[in-house]
This record gives sequence, C-alpha cells and structure tokens, in this order.
Amino acid sequence: MPYKSLIQRASILCLVIALFINCDTNEETQDSKLTLSGAGVYAFDSYAPLADKSINYFYYLPKSSTSNSAIFIVLPGAGRDASALRDDLISKADEKGIIVLALEFSSADFPGSDAYNLANIFHDGDNPSPSTLNPEAEWTFSALDPIFEDFKALSGNTTVSYDVFGHSAGAQMIHRYLIFKPQAKFNRLVSSAAGWYAVPNPTIEFPYGLRNSPAETADPQAYFSKTAYIIVGQNDTDPNSFALRHNEQADQQGINRLQRAQYFFQESFDLASAANYDFKWQYRVVPNLGHDGSAMARFAMDFLY
Repeated sequence: MPYKSLIQRASILCLVIALFINCDTNEETQDSKLTLSGAGVYAFDSYAPLADKSINYFYYLPKSSTSNSAIFIVLPGAGRDASALRDDLISKADEKGIIVLALEFSSADFPGSDAYNLANIFHDGDNPSPSTLNPEAEWTFSALDPIFEDFKALSGNTTVSYDVFGHSAGAQMIHRYLIFKPQAKFNRLVSSAAGWYAVPNPTIEFPYGLRNSPAETADPQAYFSKTAYIIVGQNDTDPNSFALRHNEQADQQGINRLQRAQYFFQESFDLASAANYDFKWQYRVVPNLGHDGSAMARFAMDFLY
C-alpha cells in the first residue's frame, strides 16, 4: 500500500479515536459520576471551632450515585453507633439511589446528654444561664453544614441541601437543630422517637422549652415553616425504657416516647395555629415498631424518597 494512503488511513483512525474519546468524556461529564464509591469512613476536622474533637462520618454511596444524588445525614442514639446504622441502611440506599452519611460524635469528645442530646448549647443544659451559654459556633449541630460541604468537596456532589434524620438521643439533637438553626442547609428533617422534647414555648424553661435560651425570642415562623416529621414507633410505649428520663418536666410530656411525641407535636401545632403561622410539620406513628433506630430510618427513607 502506498505510503501516502497509510498516512491518510492513520489520520482518519486518529480522528475517529479522538471523536470517540471526546464523546465518552462528554457522557461521563453529563452522568457526573462521583469520585467516591461504596462504604468508608472519613475523619472530619476542618471545622475550626470543633477541630480538636473527633467527628467521623461513615458514608455509603451506591454504584448509581451521581453528583446530584440526595444526601441523607443520620444521627444515631445514645450508643453513638454510626457505623452500624450506616451498614443497616445500605440496602435501602441501593434501592433508593441515595447517599447515606452517618455521623459519629464520640462519647469521649461529646460526653453525655449535654454535648450530644442538648447540642452543647449550654455548658450545663439542665441549668441554663447566660454565663454558661456557649458560642453558637461550638454548638454540636453547628458542624452539620460544614460536614455536608466537606463531603460535597470530596465526592463531587453538587446538591444544595440535605435531609437529616436523628433517632432517640440523635432525635433530641435534631429537633433542637430545627428550632435553634432553621436557617441551616437541611431540606427536610426527621425526629425519630426522642426521649423528651424542647417544646417551642418561650414560657417553659430550657431544655423542656425555650425560656432562657437563644431561641426564646426567635421568630417561630422560621422553624414552623420548615418541612419536618415527628415520628415514633407504635410500640415505643415502655415507661421504663433504658435511659428514658423521668422527672416533673419530662413526665408532663407523657410517660413513654409515644405519648411524648404526641404531646410535642400537638403542643407545637396548637402554638402555631394560635399565632396563625404556616405549619409544615407532620406527625407519623410507625406501625408495629418499637424503639428501633435502623427500622425507623428505613421507614423515613421510604416516605422521603
């Protein structure tokens, strides 16, 4: 074959290959595959006010994940077993095609209910005072938006908001997150079976209400207008359940988690209705379930996605 023909054929072949590569690159860009995949854990330390504390997020990205996949942030109960909760949600994440981030605020660095359930708003959440109020940047749930942005930077995710779920002790933190930081980047919030609640009533003292807290004078419309779900298991009725607080203030809300969830939602609804606020919270009782964080999270994923 003449040398000139070989050159022409080689040129045509190079052009075809170049076009193929360009088309493939365009398809990959449009599909926006994430740079992370599967299950893993990342030690988050780039939020300066809490950089000296241990915050791990256990992630799971289904194979189908893309840059616009929804992100579901979950907070476990008092056991802080974020890894186990993430693992329990993998099959549901695959089914729904969503990303799961389970957050571990260690007991060593976020000890007891003050730092976890009550989000470190006060040094001693059961005895709030102006002198023991911590800066907002040091509130435990102030790390959620930075964790969300950090994961986006690592994974290539481009969503602008996230959904957040908390169970039991995690629900205590999450429903307070709704009230104290409604301007945060969460889209929908699910509080699952908290042991007791901060009713959005400025005449009841924190932590059972808002009096003597930074939210006492906040605009209730800011949090009543957020999409939030208060959920509890139908069988979560044991008044002697482990770590369920009993005192005068808590027992005014009921003697078990089912009664207390009903009380919190009804009181919130009545307060919003009396002031004619837009109210976007919903209350759901999960049939045939007790105090099961993984099952409650899967239930939430089914109605959210």
